[in-house]
Amino acid sequence: MTSPHDRPFRFGLCVFTPSTRAEWVAKVRAAEELGYDVISVSDHLGMPAPIPTLLLAAEATERIRIGTLVFNTAFYHPTVLARDLATVDRYSGGRVELGLGAGYDRAQFDAAGIPFPAAGERVSQLERTVAEFRKPRAELEPYARFEQPGGPPILIAGRGPRLLKLAAAHADIIAFTGTTEVRDGDGLKLGGITEVTDRIEYVRGLLGDRINQVEFNIPVHKVLPKGATDGVTDVWQNRLDLTPAELEELPSLLFGTPEENADTLRERRKTLGLTYYTVLEPEMESFAPIIQEIRRTAP
Repeated sequence: MTSPHDRPFRFGLCVFTPSTRAEWVAKVRAAEELGYDVISVSDHLGMPAPIPTLLLAAEATERIRIGTLVFNTAFYHPTVLARDLATVDRYSGGRVELGLGAGYDRAQFDAAGIPFPAAGERVSQLERTVAEFRKPRAELEPYARFEQPGGPPILIAGRGPRLLKLAAAHADIIAFTGTTEVRDGDGLKLGGITEVTDRIEYVRGLLGDRINQVEFNIPVHKVLPKGATDGVTDVWQNRLDLTPAELEELPSLLFGTPEENADTLRERRKTLGLTYYTVLEPEMESFAPIIQEIRRTAP
């Protein structure tokens, strides 16, 4: 069984910029050629719809896995979502990785004309969705026949205690947001390193015997030159008013050469157990040399 310290790295790319069909095809083919393992799409109004976009990505590529980062489960009936994802899994040759979350942005619900449930009810809907995908195959097959025998790997993303307990019990991949606590319904902002390590240690304490079976994921927002501090923001354009040393500690930011960043990722695998990084679309090209360096000097 693979220890978190020995687990191979995986690298995903989350694409979200609206574009033409030809531009999407070129984008996902470039990601595959650059060595990314997974291409993911977000689930936000104003961005491309996840399911047709995943199908287009699968049709345009050969090996790269396809996933969501993440479905807002409050928008979907679990059984219908299982049917739809099983279809994508079959048509893609079993390449789906299923990312699930509870939803956090009140503005998205308002735009869709959907009431914004309390946080507890959103997590309950996430629990119902996970339970649907974890049903025995015989119960799912009448309406949701997956190409992958055990169904797709499940990624659960979030930071709250109840959500992380659910992830520790059922997820194949736990995605840490790296964000600070905000008022429910507000936007997100990257937090400091202690907020990341606190969530990771909390999950480690919950995993027990599953510790060697679960991947830890975190997004990469920026790849920057060594020492960059002026105007450093997260993906939501929040300015990060941290010292250079504090900025360099954040797992969602990388500073320096590909060789330096490869060493940084290896150190974070050792200390934090992070082995699966999802790079946000604007950093696709700047992160690619890090992938090449990691694989050139593996393990």
